[in-house]
Amino acid sequence: MNVYEEAHNLATAIKESGEYKEFDQARKSIDQDPQLKEMVKQMESIQMEMQLSQARGEQINPQLMSQLQSISAMLMTKPEAAGYIQSMTRFSVMMKDVYDILMDAIGVNMPGM
Repeated sequence: MNVYEEAHNLATAIKESGEYKEFDQARKSIDQDPQLKEMVKQMESIQMEMQLSQARGEQINPQLMSQLQSISAMLMTKPEAAGYIQSMTRFSVMMKDVYDILMDAIGVNMPGM
């Protein structure tokens, strides 16, 4: 068994999954609207900053939380953006599940994951 070949097979299976196809289509839709694309980029940037703060054991900046809530609320009023966020969430859950399965199979327990 070739690990790299199996990794490529897994990548193909992921690309063929409904979760990925839905996410990819939603992403392409967002890319067609520069304003939505910028808002989504802002939201993702704030989320990343908050996750890094949490990983460092820092308190979440209330101003960042407020910005995230504001941007998220605006995005959820737009069907394309709401669909993107929902499909991204489903895809992320699937990817986390795959990661958990792999880590469990080899007996690795990553703290905080």
